[in-house]
This record gives sequence, structure tokens and C-alpha cells, in this order.
Amino acid sequence: MDKGSCGPLGMVSYILLIVGGLNWGLVGVSYLAGSGWDGWNVVRLLLGSWPMVEAIVYILVGLSAICAIFACKSCKK
Repeated sequence: MDKGSCGPLGMVSYILLIVGGLNWGLVGVSYLAGSGWDGWNVVRLLLGSWPMVEAIVYILVGLSAICAIFACKSCKK
């Protein structure tokens, strides 16, 4: 996904994909390290007191992934 080709929405989508990917990577590492699934879940650590906002962040990350599927020009070839 070319982060500069879609304007502000594309940039927000790109940032959310990076945040989501890093978060899931940390969740996986924490599980392998024996801390359980939510040991290093950064979104939950930052927004755990606001479960509705946490859910919205997860939804936005998912929507960003869907946008990336359709916007990625190199993937369409």
C-alpha cells in the first residue's frame, strides 16, 4: 500500500495497520513468553478502562485492512 497515494484517509489507514500489526505481534510474543494472550496487548493496556473505545480501535484497524486489500495497487497484479 502506497501511503502517499490515498491522501489523509490512506495515511490514517496505513498508521492503523502498523499499530494493529505491532499489537498482534506483541500479543503473540507475550503468549509464547507465558504471559497469556493479553499480557502485552498495548491497546488494552492503554484503553482497557474504556472498553467501547478499545472496540472502536479494533474495528478501525479491521476497516483499515479491508481498505488496504482494495487499495493496494501492487496486490491487484
